[in-house]
Amino acid sequence: MPTIPTASPHHCPDWAEALLNGFSQVLLQRSPLCGVFCLLAILISAPSSLGGALLGAVAGLLTAQRRGYSKSRRQAGLYSYNGILLGLLIGSQVEWSPLVPLLTIACGGLSAMLMHAWLERTPRATCLHAYTAPFVLFGWLLLMFVEPTSIGVADMSPIHALPLGFGQVFLLDHPLAGLLIGVGLLIANRRAALWAFVGCISGLAFVLWQSQPGLPLPGLCGYNPALAGLAFSQTRHKPWLPASAIALSILLQPGFAAIGLETLTAPFILACWLVQASTRLLRKVISDDRLRS
Repeated sequence: MPTIPTASPHHCPDWAEALLNGFSQVLLQRSPLCGVFCLLAILISAPSSLGGALLGAVAGLLTAQRRGYSKSRRQAGLYSYNGILLGLLIGSQVEWSPLVPLLTIACGGLSAMLMHAWLERTPRATCLHAYTAPFVLFGWLLLMFVEPTSIGVADMSPIHALPLGFGQVFLLDHPLAGLLIGVGLLIANRRAALWAFVGCISGLAFVLWQSQPGLPLPGLCGYNPALAGLAFSQTRHKPWLPASAIALSILLQPGFAAIGLETLTAPFILACWLVQASTRLLRKVISDDRLRS
């Protein structure tokens, strides 16, 4: 679950702050300025998808408001970011019809309700965080009923594949989008940006190592390890946590393709859960040993 740090002073209206924070929370940050760069990335590289992203965000935010969910969580964007991803997914996978906006609104609202239920049942920091689980669950349900199209670019040089890894966090397939998202992330949190870069380049290096010379480079190799690095980027004195999450997300990604599921952000979520569960178990073992001694 993204954290809710104290926001810096700004003159952004509450509704705008909540929406922009929703875009930045896709990167596990709370930064309206980062959200602006994410919006620009969508506008420049996929303008037809911007409406769906905004509609999903507004649906999640209004659902949270009408149901009386915590204002601090609403303002942090925690009820909006899954709706943004679902709006982008629907816009890229479902042929336009009058039902598309209704489907986006429904998915955005339901994702906010699922997020709220998760947050209420996992109050402690040691509990498993939701991350983008609502997006993955509803995304898988959606893709069961539509014929999925490719979300990534198959032919991509290593130079372009790196920024594309950032862009694919928002299902965007243009390197310029990745550059804008990277700049926004760098402004929001330099440590987080560094670990995202490490994760993205690690995923790219793994695919290069596995691929035979001359084969096209997949464009979807970097965004899950980048997100995994982001999730544990603030553990200053425990670099093995983000490193472990990055490695696990890289190793898990082929498994989802092997069983016929779209990867979406599932490898990132599962990797983070494994790291969280392992850390919690290790702490318990150490605590039990100290009690015995």
